[in-house]
Amino acid sequence: MVVKSIFDKDAHTQILERINKLTPQSQALWGKMNVSQMLKHCNENLKLATKELALPRLWIGWLIGGFLKSTLTNDKPLDKNSPTHPSFVMVEKVDFDIIKLGLFESLEKLAQNGEKSTEGILHPFFGKLTSEQWAKGIWKHLDHHLKQFGV
Repeated sequence: MVVKSIFDKDAHTQILERINKLTPQSQALWGKMNVSQMLKHCNENLKLATKELALPRLWIGWLIGGFLKSTLTNDKPLDKNSPTHPSFVMVEKVDFDIIKLGLFESLEKLAQNGEKSTEGILHPFFGKLTSEQWAKGIWKHLDHHLKQFGV
């Protein structure tokens, strides 16, 4: 696996195309979320990078987050069923079409803001990230969940 940057035009377009292949009937290959919940989970995570959402640093992040930052940019796929921040655990019913559009809008906002807009933004687990860490981490997270649903 080669980790790409969400700010790379081709990588960005490929992510959008993969999201577009999802349907309300798409089934997860692992995990507990349905497709709509996964889209919302990804959208809420993007809101960290666009500064629409700020969460305090988790205590476990203070302890080990810095040591694990490389997982955002290395070529090793994210582990299936990895733990997630409590704010990103989606259990409620979510409208597929509305949240899919919301994710597209968040990705567009991110692209318009540009890579430099993410420099130094705090991640609740990893701490302050560089723009490169955000760019690769966002792509890797989206890729992980799109693979979760077979696209």
